[in-house]
Amino acid sequence: MKKHLSVISLSMLLFIAAFSYSFKAKTVTVNNKIVVVPDDAATKYAKGFEIYKAKCVACHQLSGEGVPSAFPPLKNSDYLLADKKRAVQQVLNGSNHEITVNGAKYSIAMPAQVDNYEDAVAVINYVLNAWGNNGGTITVDEVKDIEIKR
Repeated sequence: MKKHLSVISLSMLLFIAAFSYSFKAKTVTVNNKIVVVPDDAATKYAKGFEIYKAKCVACHQLSGEGVPSAFPPLKNSDYLLADKKRAVQQVLNGSNHEITVNGAKYSIAMPAQVDNYEDAVAVINYVLNAWGNNGGTITVDEVKDIEIKR
């Protein structure tokens, strides 16, 4: 039985490696699970990707699709893409008001995720460009007027 499971595990790893290579993706481990991540945004916005994995993935998922009726999607999110500065503000200070994303309402509060402009901009730039989002970027200079509330 153990030998059979080892063969299956090895086969899965080989499949993931081949899939990653053929789609120019990389594999990462999140919560002891191997997942495939598109290489472009994760590489270009590496600091933001690391912050996302540490702070955001539990609610918004590695896929950026969120959890229906609980946590909004970031992938193809009309709310996110409509206002980059608001996204930075929410990462810095959290949000506890109802929002509408792609027609669905979300009311669970989001706590502050980072405590400085550089980390907030890094993670938002990753999110703006991951999962097929084409949201551009934002700079630290563009958000320095946001008051960090603690």
